[in-house]
Amino acid sequence: MNTHTTEFQRASSLLHPDGNPIRLNTGDFVAVDRRQDAKYEATYRPQALYSRADEGFAANNEAFLLHEVATNRPIYLEDTGPTDFHLHLPPGAFQFVLVTSGVFTFDYDGRLHYVGPGSVILQSAIVHRQLFYTWSGLSTEDNLSTPQTVVPDALSMGCSGKFLEAFITDPTTFPNPTIVPSALIDEAETPRIAWSHPAHDRPPGADFWVQDPLELHALYKPLAGGSIQSPGPVYVRDTGIEAPSGQLVTGHIIATDPRGQSSLPKSQAGAVDAASFSKGEVVVYRVIRGTAEFKDGAGNMLELAAGDVVTAGQHSVRLVGMGEDTQILRLGLLSNIEKLRSWTRAQCDEIDGLAGRIINRTETRPQRTEGKPVGYLYETVAASNGNTGRLSVANGKRV
Repeated sequence: MNTHTTEFQRASSLLHPDGNPIRLNTGDFVAVDRRQDAKYEATYRPQALYSRADEGFAANNEAFLLHEVATNRPIYLEDTGPTDFHLHLPPGAFQFVLVTSGVFTFDYDGRLHYVGPGSVILQSAIVHRQLFYTWSGLSTEDNLSTPQTVVPDALSMGCSGKFLEAFITDPTTFPNPTIVPSALIDEAETPRIAWSHPAHDRPPGADFWVQDPLELHALYKPLAGGSIQSPGPVYVRDTGIEAPSGQLVTGHIIATDPRGQSSLPKSQAGAVDAASFSKGEVVVYRVIRGTAEFKDGAGNMLELAAGDVVTAGQHSVRLVGMGEDTQILRLGLLSNIEKLRSWTRAQCDEIDGLAGRIINRTETRPQRTEGKPVGYLYETVAASNGNTGRLSVANGKRV
């Protein structure tokens, strides 16, 4: 028995988490994380500051974490620059990214994705890295104060790169193995490698998803019914993550235009009803810009500003008011999350210890843009559809 076969059999015992079941807080609760109380810390890498919605995370049984990632140092320093090639293995194979300023280059399975404000990425267990990011040169205080947006424009793309990121459970509680350390990456060769590996836990139908903010399905539709008070019309964008997440999480952006302007890219396909984005045993609202008003079950008003987050039980709060030029991310956490389990500490240590040895197949492409991807998401989706062709994610669609 060769070393490769031995490692594959070892990794195959780590296909699924074996820890405690994940439980959402489906009771009547409201937890608020205020921007003025936020802590920004270089938790994972020196060039980025992370601000966690800890109140909501704790109140929701630590089942779902939303945090802001703010680039704060230039890319050319010795301890910054591109990240390692690595994996995230959260429960349910769920990692959500919404870019809110600047521009990033992400490398997924050997393929480049250039993303700016409003771009949505949903992925997990794909070998990837952050290759490039913009940095404004401002001080930390000024950099953290620059406005965020989900509408791509020249001003926002010139700021330091920022994005909102979400995981099911905490990234410190699941494996995050490094496949290729940054010091060993050969830029002429390594990025042309695609990887496949056996260690994952993914709901049926889950997929790799990229949604460009200007594509047809990302356009904003007017909200019908007037259930949210605002100076002008309220619009809704479906980020399209429910199906590719394996029916774990829904995602919508609720927004208004600036006074006297039309900045939101709009669809002519008709209005949407509030019921179309009301799913979720637990809901998470994050105000990206502007102001919003919520009402709890007792009729008490709750006012949120840019950077604030409210996490609540399904019927514990209602969005009742929005100011002009306001953008709100709404995530609905679905009951399928409770079918998942967390990784045990022993499993995390074992997978992190295996690192690059969990790779069971590689393929070198003639060029980065050529050749069939070998990431497990592509292969399993193609097999389930009886389709061996390439899967395109340029506009969030399979081909």
